[in-house]
Amino acid sequence: MTTLTVTILVLLHVSFAPSLAAQLPGDHDTNGKSSSLLPPIATNGQPFPWIHMRLPETVSPIHYDLLVHPNLTSLDFTGAVQIQLQVFEDTSTIILHSKDLQIAKAELLAPEGPGSLPVLEYPAFHQLALMSDVLLVRGGMYKVRLEFSANLSDSFHGFYKSSYRTTKGEVRFMASTQFEATSARAAFPCFDEPAFKANFTIQIRRESRHIALSNMPKVKTVELPGGVLEDHFDTSVRMSTYLVAFIVSDFQSVSKTTSHGVKISVYAVPDKINQTDFALNAAVRLLDFYDDYFDIPYPLPKQDLAAIPDFQSGAMENWGLTTYREAGLLFDPNKSSASDKLGITMVIAHELAHQWFGNLVTMQWWNDLWLNEGFAKFMEFVSVNITNPELQVNDFFLGKCFEAMEVDSLSSSHPVSSQVDTPTQIQEMFDDVSYDKGACILNMLRDFLTPEAFKIGIVRYLRRYSYQNTVNSHLWESLTNVINPLSQSTHCDQLDVRAIMDTWTLQEGFPLVTVEVRGRQVRLSQERYLKTDDPSQTHGFLWQVPLTYITSSSSTVHRFLLKTRTDVLYLPEEVGWVKFNVDMSGYYMVHYEGEGWRSLTSLLLTNHRALSSNDRASLINNAFQLVSVGKVGLDTALDLSLYLSKETDIMPVTQGLGELVPLYKLMEKRDMEDIISVCQGYIVELFRGLIDRQTWSDDGSVSQRVLRSYLLLFGSVRNHPPCVATATHLFNKWRASDGNMSLPSDVSLAVFAIGARDPEGWDFLFEKYRHSQHTSVKSRIKSALSISPLQHKLKLMEQSLAGEVMKTQDLPHVVISVSRNPKGYKLAWDFLRHNWHTLVKKFDLGSHSISGMQSPHVSSPQVRGFFDSLSEETGSGLRCIQQTYESIEENIRWMDQHLPQLKAWLDRQAQGARTETQGHEDL
Repeated sequence: MTTLTVTILVLLHVSFAPSLAAQLPGDHDTNGKSSSLLPPIATNGQPFPWIHMRLPETVSPIHYDLLVHPNLTSLDFTGAVQIQLQVFEDTSTIILHSKDLQIAKAELLAPEGPGSLPVLEYPAFHQLALMSDVLLVRGGMYKVRLEFSANLSDSFHGFYKSSYRTTKGEVRFMASTQFEATSARAAFPCFDEPAFKANFTIQIRRESRHIALSNMPKVKTVELPGGVLEDHFDTSVRMSTYLVAFIVSDFQSVSKTTSHGVKISVYAVPDKINQTDFALNAAVRLLDFYDDYFDIPYPLPKQDLAAIPDFQSGAMENWGLTTYREAGLLFDPNKSSASDKLGITMVIAHELAHQWFGNLVTMQWWNDLWLNEGFAKFMEFVSVNITNPELQVNDFFLGKCFEAMEVDSLSSSHPVSSQVDTPTQIQEMFDDVSYDKGACILNMLRDFLTPEAFKIGIVRYLRRYSYQNTVNSHLWESLTNVINPLSQSTHCDQLDVRAIMDTWTLQEGFPLVTVEVRGRQVRLSQERYLKTDDPSQTHGFLWQVPLTYITSSSSTVHRFLLKTRTDVLYLPEEVGWVKFNVDMSGYYMVHYEGEGWRSLTSLLLTNHRALSSNDRASLINNAFQLVSVGKVGLDTALDLSLYLSKETDIMPVTQGLGELVPLYKLMEKRDMEDIISVCQGYIVELFRGLIDRQTWSDDGSVSQRVLRSYLLLFGSVRNHPPCVATATHLFNKWRASDGNMSLPSDVSLAVFAIGARDPEGWDFLFEKYRHSQHTSVKSRIKSALSISPLQHKLKLMEQSLAGEVMKTQDLPHVVISVSRNPKGYKLAWDFLRHNWHTLVKKFDLGSHSISGMQSPHVSSPQVRGFFDSLSEETGSGLRCIQQTYESIEENIRWMDQHLPQLKAWLDRQAQGARTETQGHEDL
C-alpha cells in the first residue's frame, strides 16, 4: 500500500500507536496479551474462551467460499462464507475475526448434515468463538458456514461505500474494499492475520447496471430471480485475507496484454475513462519488467487497476486487483504535470512490485511490514529507472532518506522491525520508517553487496518462500553467501549480512559518523544522531556502517565497514578534502571535524561540480541538521549555503530550500516581521538568478519541469516581483477565458496561488474546482486555495469534512496545508481539536492520515492540554503525539539557541551586499 506524499507543501511526516490496552480484561504483558486470570466476557455475558488478541493456532483456514451481495440503494450488504479448516490440536472451539458484522447463522457442516454452532462475540478483540458440541480432532478437515450482514462502511476501510458526481450532476454510488491491515474482518468472518493464508472462491451479486470485480477473472454469470446477477470468480492462489478485494460499480475499462500474456485492465468512472491510457501503458511495461527481473512469472492471468473516487491512502496492492486514488492513476496529457506523470508511474510501480514482495511472499506478522513496504518503495526506483528513464527517478530517491531521517531522529521513533499487536499499533507501522527508511537501508545494502549480488539474493528469497510467510532473518539468509567481490576489501572472509542488517532493523535511529583527517590518518567514530537534550538516549547504540568515500585525489569510491564505536583508516596520501557517504547511498549522517567542513565549503564555492548533485544535497542536509545537535555552528551551515547561488540541479536546490525556509517559518508565530523579511530576502536573492531563468512553460526534462514548478511557486508566494507579475498576468487571462485557456501544467500552481490571494480569484478557483473532472487540476487548485493569505477563506477544512464539493479523502492534505499557512495554523489546530473524534472514526486511529494532520506549529501547552484530556482508546498514547511534542520543543530550543546567530549572520550579509553595491557606484 502506498501513502500519499505532498511534494511541495510538505509537513513533518509522523505516525502513531495507541493500543487497545484499555479494553483488555486485565493486566497486560508486552505482547498485548492479557495476564489476568479472569476471562473476557462475551456480549451475551458468558465467558469468552480466548484471552489473547492474536488468534490461536489450533485451526487454520484452507479455503474460503465467499458470497457477497451489496445493495447500492440501501447501502448495506449481506453475505455467506464457507470456510474449510485444518485442525492442528484437538479442540471444540474455533476462534476467528469479525468486526461490526451481524451474524445470522453459524453451522458446522458434517456428512450427516449441518449442525448449528453457538456464537460468542468479543468486540474488543474483533473476535468470534464458534462453540462445537463435536470435538474437532487433530489432523481432521472440517467446514463451517456463517451468514452475516452489515452496513457499507462510512469510513475508507472494510467494505465501504464511495460516490462520485457525473458531468451532468448525478450522484452515483459504488462499493469497494480496503482490507489492509485488519479490515477484512469487517467484510466477512475470517482468520484475519497474514500468516493464515488460504485460497478464495468469490461470488458477487449485483444489478445489471453494475459490474463486479475481484482478485481473479470472472468465469461465469448466473441470473437469479428478480433480475439479480451473480458473478462467479475463479479460485485464487493462496494468499492472506488483507489482499482479498471486490468492487461493485459502473466502471468502464481499457485493456492490453503484456508480452508474458497477462491481461492488464484499467477501470475508472465513465466520465474519466479517457484519462487511463497512460496508466495502462505504464502498467504493461512495469509488469513485464518485474516478470523478467524476478525471473518468477506473475501467477495470475490478469491484473486490474481501479481508480476509486474515495480512497484514503495512495493505492493498495490487492492481488490481481490493485486499487488507487483517482489522482494516483488518471492522467490527461493536456492537464497533468510532469510531477503527476512521475507520481502515477511510481505508484503503479510500487503496487506491482507488491505482487511479488508482499503477495507472493508475505511477512509472518505486521512487525515486519517493512519487508513489504520498504521493498516496494525501493523497487519503485529500480523499476522506473529502467522502464521509464526519461522520468529521472534517481533525482528523487534522496528525498525519501531525508524524510525518513526527520522522523528517525526523534527519540519517539521506532525500529524498522517493531513488536505490534493491536490494530492501532499495526496501523502506525505504515509510516516513513517502514516505507522510506526500509527503502534506504535496502539501497545501502544493494550498493554494498553490488546490484548483481543483491538481485541474486532477493530472487533466491522470493523463490524459496513463494506462497509462504517470512521474517527478517529469512531475507538475510538468502542474501548471505551470494558471490560478493567486496569481502576482501571489507576485511571479511565472509560477510554476515544478518549481523550487519540487524543493527539497522532491530534498533531505531541512525548513526552520525564523525570524521577527522590528520595527514593520511582518518579517525572515525559513530554515535546515534538524536534531536534531544537527553544524552542518555544516545547510549548503547552501535551500527555496522558500510562507509564509502572519495577524496580530492581519487574519484574512485573506497569502502570501509565500520563495526566498532571508533576506528582508523589510512589514505594512500594526504588530501585536500574527503567526502564520505558517496551519493548518500548510506543511511547515516557525517560530521567533519577540524578543517573538514571548511574545505568542503571552499570546494563548493569554487568548483561545486567536483561533487555529484546527491553529494551536494547531502552536505546541505547534514550541515544544517548538525546545527540542531550542536555539532556545527549555524554560521558554518549558512556559509555553505552561499554556493547555492550557482546551483541548478533539483536535489541540492530543493534541499537548500528545505533547510532555509524553516528558518523563517519558525519565526512566523513570534511577531518578528523584520527578521522574517530579511531572511526571506536572503533566500530569494540566493535563488534569484535560477528563478529568473525559468520559463513559464512545460519544456525540458522531468527533473527540470518539477524544479520549475517548485521555484516559480516559491518565487510567487515570496513576492518576487517578476514571478508575481507573470503569474498575475496569466491568471487574469485564464480567468477572462472562464478557465478555458490552456495553462502550462507545470506552472499552473504558481498561477493559481497568486489568483487565490484576492476574494474574487479565490471564489473563481473554488467554482472551477467544483466542476472540474481532472484530478490533477483539482489537486493544484486545492493547494492554492489552502495556502491563500485570506484567513476567512481557509474554512475549506469544513468543506472537505462534509465531502460534497471537496472529497473527505483530501482532508488530511488540506489540514496540513492550512496548518503551514501563517494565517491558518490556529484554524487548523482548532479544527483538529473540535473534530478529533469524527476524524479518528473516519480515517482510523493510528492511520497515516491522522498522524499527518498533527502540527508542530502550535504551542506545546495547547497540544498537551488537549491530548492529555483524551482516553487511551481515543488517542492519548499515539506515537505521533509524542513526535509532535518533540518537534515543538526542538523548534523552541533551536530558536532560543540560534536566533542571535542568524540575525548577526544575515546582518553581515546585508552589510556585505551594501558595501559591494557602494563599490560599484564609486566605480
